[in-house]
Amino acid sequence: MRRGITATALVATLALAATACGGDDESGGSKSSGELSGTVTWWDTSNVGSEDKVFKEIAEGFEKKHPKVDVKYVNVPFGEAQNKFKNAAQAGSGAPDVIRSEVAWTPEFADLGYLAPLDGTAALKDDSDFLKQAAASTKYKGKTYAVPQVIDSMGIFYNKKMFADAGVEPPAKIADLKTVAEKIKKKTGKTGLYLRGDDSYYFLSFLYGEGGDLVDADAKTVTVDNAAGVKAFGVVKDLVDSGTAKTDATDGWENMMQSFKNGDVAMMINGPWAVADTLTGKEFTDKANLGISTVPAGTAGQGAPQGGHNLGVYAGSKNLDASYAFVEYMTSVEAQAQTAGELNLLPTRTSAYSKKEAVNSEIVQFFKPVVETAVERPWIPETGSLFAPLNVEYTKVLTGQTTPEKAAKATGDSYRKLLKGWK
Repeated sequence: MRRGITATALVATLALAATACGGDDESGGSKSSGELSGTVTWWDTSNVGSEDKVFKEIAEGFEKKHPKVDVKYVNVPFGEAQNKFKNAAQAGSGAPDVIRSEVAWTPEFADLGYLAPLDGTAALKDDSDFLKQAAASTKYKGKTYAVPQVIDSMGIFYNKKMFADAGVEPPAKIADLKTVAEKIKKKTGKTGLYLRGDDSYYFLSFLYGEGGDLVDADAKTVTVDNAAGVKAFGVVKDLVDSGTAKTDATDGWENMMQSFKNGDVAMMINGPWAVADTLTGKEFTDKANLGISTVPAGTAGQGAPQGGHNLGVYAGSKNLDASYAFVEYMTSVEAQAQTAGELNLLPTRTSAYSKKEAVNSEIVQFFKPVVETAVERPWIPETGSLFAPLNVEYTKVLTGQTTPEKAAKATGDSYRKLLKGWK
């Protein structure tokens, strides 16, 4: 009889969940008989209600292949997972065997010693098949500490019917974005763009579009407060001040998604991870109404950040062999083809793009060239920490609490305190 995944709700206090986690005796497994056994606890950070269902189903396939292994599935809210994993790993209790981490977390976790090196293990089977840019975030100081599961970037999602009613086309440049929004407002009464205001990851496309970046890792120099950074802050402020975009200071994801799905706005900036949720909206009962185009270019060109998720194995896991095998299974060509077909998520394996599921996904085919030209973030331990001070200043700019100049300076000052010895 097929056994389903054991789904576990993450409780607030990690100590209470210790009996389900990698530092526990229950996780102990053996390969002495040539057969994997024991427990593998997996922290999945995917979207609840869409992505999580598919990942659970794939994990069930691993249990069928290895009937003596019990996968304990725990969905951890993305916004909480980074600190929860660090706290559990530092305490030596309550950490999972495998974690799905945002790409920027991998070098940080590796630097702290919380991830097991994967070179020479089953987790890195056929590693030459991984996209070069996807594999870049998994390496730290010459070793590999994670396996890339999905890769992504960002684009403009737009309501095709609303665009047709207003007689406009997807904007290629920021100036076009403002013109399109004006026509949409005049013809339909709706706001052009919902610009998420509580997460500065959504600011990166504007920063790159003006020729800026957060830091120059090779030169160990902070660059967010240079002229390009100031200009980028000015661009997003003008989008809100001009009425081109509406924004928020809290609960940005939910507000943005509901506004777009309900037809209150014509556009939002988002990535392939948002497609499944978007298609549940009343405006997109006809899936063909969802249009996606590149993020409008700034004065220096078009830019979008490279994102994605990796699977890492906790260094303190008591069931390493099964954990390595689980990671390999979840990042296999077959698993990636399934997520491409059901969730429109982009594979990290080159060969997966030739599978019919990926070929038949318009979303995957659109984002593939976008990903290939996306801007990589610096793969340094502090990358994940660069967003906290940027979030504060980005929100303040959008809500009129500070100026672009002051925001850029404050962010730069915070970075230099974080990055000791940097210019």
